[in-house]
Amino acid sequence: MNTFLKILLIEDDAIEVMKFNRAISSLSLPHKMVNAGNGEEALKILEQKDRLPDIILLDLNMPKINGIEFLSILKNDSDLRYIPTIILSTSNNQKDLLECYKIGVAGYVLKPLKYEEYVSKIEKLLSYWSINQLITI
Repeated sequence: MNTFLKILLIEDDAIEVMKFNRAISSLSLPHKMVNAGNGEEALKILEQKDRLPDIILLDLNMPKINGIEFLSILKNDSDLRYIPTIILSTSNNQKDLLECYKIGVAGYVLKPLKYEEYVSKIEKLLSYWSINQLITI
């Protein structure tokens, strides 16, 4: 991997957050992760314009502001719209998938049930974004 990423993980399930942290740790990845438990919390984090993440990993099914609502808010903000946002969800609903791509999501990754497959997907996802030219605001 070429780049250290600042990752905003928007996930309300504590077990999923632990699983993500465990995957990064087991892969010995140097990335820094900040977690928001819902879309409202994430928007507060994103108010700190000098500390914006390089990428956002977003769950769809959350309280207060769901993933699609959050994505719409993000893509309508001139300062935040260019942060690559990747859906990380268990939902393979084609309607959700289409809606996310219409709004402007950078990717849509299904969380597999097996941990080994999850780690493999996270490794590939972060490897890809580590070599991309990212916009810094």
